[in-house]
Amino acid sequence: MGKVALYTTAAVCAAAAACAVAVVVVRRRKQLAGRRARALSVIEELEGIFSTPIERLRLIADEMVEEMQRGLTSDNSGSSLKMILSYVDKVPTGDEKGLFYALDLGGTNFRVLRVQLGGREARVVKQEYEEVSIPPHLMVGGSIELFDFIASALANFVATEGEDFHLPEGRQRELGFTFSFPVKQTSISSGNLIKWTKGFSIEDTVGKDVVAELTKAMERQGLDMRVTALVNDTIGTLAGGRYGDQDVVAAVILGTGTNAAYVEHANAIPKWDGLLPSSGKMVINMEWGNFRSKDLPITDYDRSLDFESLNPGEQIYEKMISGMYLGEVVRRVLLRIAQEASLFGEVVPPRLEIPFILRTPHMSAMHHDTSPDLKIVAAKLKDVLGIANVPLQTRKMVVGICDIVAKRGARLAAAGIYGILKKLGRDTVQTEKQKTVIAMDGGLYEHYSIFSECLADTLRELLGEEASSSVVIKLANDGSGIGAALLAASHSQYLGFDES
Repeated sequence: MGKVALYTTAAVCAAAAACAVAVVVVRRRKQLAGRRARALSVIEELEGIFSTPIERLRLIADEMVEEMQRGLTSDNSGSSLKMILSYVDKVPTGDEKGLFYALDLGGTNFRVLRVQLGGREARVVKQEYEEVSIPPHLMVGGSIELFDFIASALANFVATEGEDFHLPEGRQRELGFTFSFPVKQTSISSGNLIKWTKGFSIEDTVGKDVVAELTKAMERQGLDMRVTALVNDTIGTLAGGRYGDQDVVAAVILGTGTNAAYVEHANAIPKWDGLLPSSGKMVINMEWGNFRSKDLPITDYDRSLDFESLNPGEQIYEKMISGMYLGEVVRRVLLRIAQEASLFGEVVPPRLEIPFILRTPHMSAMHHDTSPDLKIVAAKLKDVLGIANVPLQTRKMVVGICDIVAKRGARLAAAGIYGILKKLGRDTVQTEKQKTVIAMDGGLYEHYSIFSECLADTLRELLGEEASSSVVIKLANDGSGIGAALLAASHSQYLGFDES
């Protein structure tokens, strides 16, 4: 009897344990289902507030045109677009000949470049460049120290000039200076620094002419070289694109940041108060990252990102479309889902709370994951955010969030380009067939193919089938460096002299 009772008790205990396990499993499944439902609810809301129907994009483009016109009228018009006069009135034609240098300063590294141009037939005969890292202490030191370092590197580079490069006797070397910081341009070869960005903080340069600072430093190095063009990277990209294709009318940078420049009719610039340039044209630096419109789909995610940024209230458009911010928007969405739906467990993953830990290249890698089990998504969540063992269904949600954020950015960027085309009257079918080319540069556009494909598709949708057939987006990879050298050529002091 004792053994029977023992077996019976064991069976009852086993059955009870099985029931308890079953209850836990059912409860666990209900919890997971509840979490997923809450997460899906947030994603459904996200789809709504991030939506960019074509009608809204057309309104944004119209407002872009209005802001462009206001910015061209006066610097005090209140326009969100500065529409800065670049003083570049002669873009490269392909006929340029000679030896020209470029200096490209836009971050913690700078590049020096030389190019031998051979005219329309030979084009770029040869080019060479070097990249130089700026020691951190020079980024926060004095103006003389920084420019002496740059001029010294430039002088060393000139000293390595080989026999393949030919400077006619008696001529001065000429340089195009790409300076990608806010500048108040005063001529094609002068401009006063408004403020440093990108980690630089050198107070005694602010308000000074950066070309004069560089020229004095070159003189201290015994380097006989003249800066004939001061431009930013977007202007350089336009020049580089125009050299390769005379149908280029605008350039757009979509990388860490974003900007656009285009060729405007000089008589359409009311704030231009000098003699109209002989070419009848002027390249305009839009500084379009600061564009504002009441129709931009600004959400709480955007508002909190902007509020916590280094420049609150500024560069709103840039914060919605550029590589610096797309990954951060995705992080903020994931954080909200983790907080409200416990999607990654009861405790919010600590790393998910770190701003900018999820960069746009991480987002792009997850978005482009085509493996059946989304193993790249799993790896990025683990390596970047410290979230392991994420179920496949959750990984699919993450990809969906990347898709929503990236495509909103791409479609808004397309609306901006459409606005430029409208301003130039190239948004409709032309009576005479003319090709319109946009030179595009930047890592976001080049490497995030889903983003760039969505941008192109959206622009075609805005233009319509017939008008879009004459509009081409052309990648002008690294156009800003050679573009500065080309602008040095097209604004050379020796124009009209025989090249010999």
